[in-house]
Amino acid sequence: QVQLVESGGGLVQAGDSLRLSCAASGRTFSTYAMGWFRQGPGKEREFVSRISRSGGSTYYADSVKGRFTISRDNAKNTVYLQMNSLKLEDTAVYYCAATSRPILGSSSLVDAWGQGIQVTVSS
Repeated sequence: QVQLVESGGGLVQAGDSLRLSCAASGRTFSTYAMGWFRQGPGKEREFVSRISRSGGSTYYADSVKGRFTISRDNAKNTVYLQMNSLKLEDTAVYYCAATSRPILGSSSLVDAWGQGIQVTVSS
């Protein structure tokens, strides 16, 4: 099973940008659809974005559409989340997720989770 490790989180100001990375172990990364979820303070974990195995298809939650961009580099076994124009409400622990299914449709279909990484947006 794939193992995931996130990096790139931190403390930024509103309006700033941040890029999260998720490095996957194993030689079968390209067979996994990938995604990002987040859990804000006192909130349930929510879907942020997903990307297909090839990277040709992406999807975003309405709350981040136009500000966040998901991408992947199968040669580097890494998926990225570029976050621009960050808002206070983007403060959360961000989780990388992988599924062996063609599409990462919901958290119930996740086969592997990263440990999570904190993103804090201040005013």
